[in-house]
Amino acid sequence: MADTVADVLLARLRDWNVGQVFAYPGDGINGLLGAWGRANNQPQFVQARHEEMAAFEAVGYAKFSGRVGVCAATSGPGAVHLLNGLYDAKLDHVPVVALVGQTNRSAMGGSYQQEIDLQTLFKDVCSDYVQTCMVPQQLPNILDRAIRVAMTEKAPTCLIIPADVQELPYEPPEHAFKMVPSSLGIAEGTIAPDPAGVRRAADILNAGEKVALLVGQGARGCAAELTELADLLGAGVAKALLGKDVLPDDLPFVTGSIGLLGTIPSYELMMNCDTLLTVGSNFPYTQFLPKFDQARGIQIDRSGSWIGMRYPYEVNLVGDAKVTLQALLPLLQRKADRSWREKIESNVGRWWEIAERRAMTDADPINPMRIAHELSERLPANAMVASDSGSAANWYARHVKFRGEVRGSLSGTLATMGPGVPYAIGAKWAHPDRPSIALVGDGAMQMNGMAELITISRYWQQWSDPRLIVAILHNDDLNQVTWEMRAMEGSPKFVESQSLPDVDFAGFARSLGLVALHVDKPEQVGPAWEEALAADRPAVLDVRCDPNVPPIPPHATFEQVKSMAGAVLHGDEDARGFIKEGIKQKAQQYLPGTKG
Repeated sequence: MADTVADVLLARLRDWNVGQVFAYPGDGINGLLGAWGRANNQPQFVQARHEEMAAFEAVGYAKFSGRVGVCAATSGPGAVHLLNGLYDAKLDHVPVVALVGQTNRSAMGGSYQQEIDLQTLFKDVCSDYVQTCMVPQQLPNILDRAIRVAMTEKAPTCLIIPADVQELPYEPPEHAFKMVPSSLGIAEGTIAPDPAGVRRAADILNAGEKVALLVGQGARGCAAELTELADLLGAGVAKALLGKDVLPDDLPFVTGSIGLLGTIPSYELMMNCDTLLTVGSNFPYTQFLPKFDQARGIQIDRSGSWIGMRYPYEVNLVGDAKVTLQALLPLLQRKADRSWREKIESNVGRWWEIAERRAMTDADPINPMRIAHELSERLPANAMVASDSGSAANWYARHVKFRGEVRGSLSGTLATMGPGVPYAIGAKWAHPDRPSIALVGDGAMQMNGMAELITISRYWQQWSDPRLIVAILHNDDLNQVTWEMRAMEGSPKFVESQSLPDVDFAGFARSLGLVALHVDKPEQVGPAWEEALAADRPAVLDVRCDPNVPPIPPHATFEQVKSMAGAVLHGDEDARGFIKEGIKQKAQQYLPGTKG
């Protein structure tokens, strides 16, 4: 029997070393499903519980592997469900390829069941490349291009395959007019910076007395160069959220995350520097960068499309981060005056004291910061950590201290709810020999995380290291929005939108055969992490935490905390609790005995 288009598509994915496709079935891809059966499930069809989760798993795989992630869905509703995950890939610059079914060509344009104009639907989210395979001869070219564009542009792409085309006998493109041949593979290059621009950047950095670095995910793999540069310049290094794993947090000059979810020393670094070097970051919140007339700026980015638009930089260097830093280093002069560096290190040391004090402050029943702090104390050096959006992201950003080869990510730019658990699943397929950890709020767990526990229970025995831990911040509140309403709108908690129904997450996990731990006392948090990290299978930590512990921004003053509390004192059902916890937390910053 001749190979079908679907058979050749799967074979081509194998040739590209695609090991898994995260997907959900439907009759719009029946031809592909038949081919999977004939191909002995190679590449592996990883069945998510929902197409959105399949897309998130592909994003998580791509983020933690550095390779292209692939997802698949049926026509119509299945295709629509992929969109949120694909937008997550687009906004965080992640290579993902979506394979989507479509109705038969003979029915297209006839308002047929599940017919959607998919070319239009995907044109924004997959703006770099979206094509429909109309005849077999198109297949190798459009699939290869979808993969290559995703890899080189760090973006999602989409291949739409009508159902009848999937089952047609495959015919390769001929050596003929209007045929487009193709080939496998890509040897990716690096972009070298302009030497004159590098020289100008070095002059600015050498002239600066108080140099600050801001690094993002584009600086990943540059730890040695960044460390040497920071040492030469006596600089401090702040990290955009997607760059949390670029440098370990135990380096004394690394100030941690920046922004609303950032640390006090990162804010101090930016507000007091006279020179700013940004490497591989598109951090958008300019109010957390130096004032526009305060610092001379330099940016390094691989793409001219993303450079020079967050700060009035004097020099915008387009180039690979590692190559550019290596060109820059020989031109830098070691600064003899180390007072700026000493101040930074003092601030960082003081911050970690404050962070520990805040985490260990009593709450009712458990301080959510303690969940992240106790994890930090026990985090394996090769762990992969995913955070969901919401208040969990605050504690991930500030209190999880990365050491060694720890990797981490979250939905940075889209900041969508729901990717924490599927990211952790995708990470396990990327590195089945490393422990994977998800920090997730109870809102995100109710939205979709619980269903993906079923996916974990189905596949975990395939992983050489079976540890995948989901820690749930269980406070029966959509906590981040509750705090945003209080802080930004001066509004009391609106119970009807913010309160969540109570769910026994551990009980559900236990029913699936996973390790399940109820944690409702502060002294249980550390031992629960130890038990989960020692388990022979995935684990769920159902941690009852206090919704009234505030995610205080790094620039908030004591007076501002009191003012916010006063603004919503009347009418908030938790007023007494959050005022007490807010004042307790802010007070940790001013207690005696800290450095500085």
